[in-house]
Amino acid sequence: MSVSFSKIDPTLRRRCIDTMRMLAVDAIEAAKSGHPGACLGGSDLMMALILGPMRFDSGDPKWPNRDRFVMSKGHASMMIYAALHLCGYDLTLDEIRRFRQLGSRATGHPEYPLLPGIETSTGPLGQGFATGVGMALAGKMLAERFNTPDFSPIDYRVFAYCGDGDMMEGISYEAGSLAGHLGLGNMVYIYDSNEISIEGDMDVAFNEDVGLRFEAMGWHVLHCDGYDWEALTDAINQAVAEKDRPSLVIARTTIGRGAPTLEGSAKTHGAPLGTAEVQGLKKAEGWPLEPTFFIPDEVRACFGEVTAAKAAQHKEWDENFAKWRQNNPDLAKQWDAYFGWQQPDDLADRLYEVAKTQAGGATRAISSKVMQELYKAVPNLVGGSADLGPSNSTLLAEAGHVNHHDFAGANIHFGVRENAMAAITNGLAISGAFRPYCATFLVFSDYLKPGVRMAALMGLPSIFVFSHDSFHVGEDGPTHQPIEQLLMLRSIPGVTVFRPADALEVAAAWTYAARKDRGPLVIATTRQNVPVFERHSATTIGQVLQGATVVGEWFASGKTALDRVIIATGFEVSSCAEIAPKLAANGVSVRLVSMPSIELFLAQSQEFKDSILPPGVRRISVEAQTTIGWHRILGDGGVAIGLDHFGESAPASELNELFGFSPDKLTARLLDAMK
Repeated sequence: MSVSFSKIDPTLRRRCIDTMRMLAVDAIEAAKSGHPGACLGGSDLMMALILGPMRFDSGDPKWPNRDRFVMSKGHASMMIYAALHLCGYDLTLDEIRRFRQLGSRATGHPEYPLLPGIETSTGPLGQGFATGVGMALAGKMLAERFNTPDFSPIDYRVFAYCGDGDMMEGISYEAGSLAGHLGLGNMVYIYDSNEISIEGDMDVAFNEDVGLRFEAMGWHVLHCDGYDWEALTDAINQAVAEKDRPSLVIARTTIGRGAPTLEGSAKTHGAPLGTAEVQGLKKAEGWPLEPTFFIPDEVRACFGEVTAAKAAQHKEWDENFAKWRQNNPDLAKQWDAYFGWQQPDDLADRLYEVAKTQAGGATRAISSKVMQELYKAVPNLVGGSADLGPSNSTLLAEAGHVNHHDFAGANIHFGVRENAMAAITNGLAISGAFRPYCATFLVFSDYLKPGVRMAALMGLPSIFVFSHDSFHVGEDGPTHQPIEQLLMLRSIPGVTVFRPADALEVAAAWTYAARKDRGPLVIATTRQNVPVFERHSATTIGQVLQGATVVGEWFASGKTALDRVIIATGFEVSSCAEIAPKLAANGVSVRLVSMPSIELFLAQSQEFKDSILPPGVRRISVEAQTTIGWHRILGDGGVAIGLDHFGESAPASELNELFGFSPDKLTARLLDAMK
């Protein structure tokens, strides 16, 4: 069933477009802040999608086969808020009146999942562009898994509204390159080309031929006048018809269109027009000055008719989907597993049994084996690496690969595109069907930080796997040896960082990764082997998932009370377990605590935290990273042992000695810290 209102009476259509424009202008004036220029200049483009091919149902914003709309040009938020309100989404006119104010879901930039109809948070330019690629990839992968000759439950498209700033950002090139390579023909991106930036005319910094660049990346590129309705709708329809390539519709527009003295000016980008300019705009376009936030009855009726027709598309899909479920019971069961996040009750035990077989290896190798078992139990696990799959040990051996026009596999080759990789992973997570991960070296997490932060803001269950987690990288030198990266990741609110010390903790990390309601997870793994160490008791995965466990206690002769608690993570746990008896022999009674996740530990009850870190007993942290940040755990009188300088290029064994992490050197440092 296709629905198109593109041939609607031009006068009424103009009235509908102007209603969106004036709602935006009024909201920005009321807020005394915002971005009117894009809303005035680009609302025709928004309306062309609403009246044209875009499928949606405001009564059920989570319909699995809805088309996704990404407002990548996030500062044009009032454009989409106006559209959502007029299309019947759960956004009241009162909230629009309180645009950018505390308590209103009409926030300064679109926020997911705060408001129905907002598919992803945007604002940092390029993030929406790249996240949309992830949504499109998810659609292709779901279609490969569930579509049958009799019915295609998944054939949605991703529409995105982009601006000049998006096109300048490097992440858009990264994501666009991968989209073209894969042939994501379910993408239609609208480029609002007004050639104005905050600093003025685009010629000051950006004059390349964007169309040629995207053609070189394998995109289908079309050009049109953004105000020539026939040309605009024809370009969009051509883009929708293109199934083998992503499409970019470059629409020439004018920022601040209609503003009497500011049309085409950078001054309309990020500031209200002002009372006089607004009044001049409304008078020139025959719009009433009062009341503000005016919506003509005929506009309400038009949007009501449009949205009813769009909802009918959903109803037709529901009917066909019910028949599909009856005709394809095995696929229907798999569908429920994907979208319901189903997993075996014994998953944790299964993962640990596999992990134990690799005990004593590098945690990246243990992690790889656990991932294979997880994929058997949870086949909607998908992901890949930034050209480092063998090094990260993140390839799924039995899963197949995603390739050009082939989306049956689970291994995604992101290429050396770390920034885009994180955002694309977020797009896969937003699909609600996949449990996506991406991977690279820990030191290169700097390139992923924007995407990790966006995942945290949105509460997405994205998994970020970072191997080569310390100076033990060795000969590759300081450029490849992470020092401050764990601190950076731990500093992001809502991110859980897991640095496992052994097979048990690796299994626990991936058990946590399989949970639905968690937010983004970071798993940091070693390149070097991790010796097996004895634990104090039969520690369970459930205990590990409280963030910290007691590895053991060693008492000096004649002592029954603890002198110090040593807290370590990752490889350093085994190092401390090796030398703990030496500390006891030197008259110091110690407890060794493994703390793979500071975030999970701090979330526990005070009673639990006291049971792990007894009050009154001084604490020492040991981690081959910067010592900054450990104050949260150490408290008054605590000592942090770490590495607060960059590394060196040399074999890991030599660096261990040089940096004071060899058994003898670390013993000496700990004893000195206990004085």
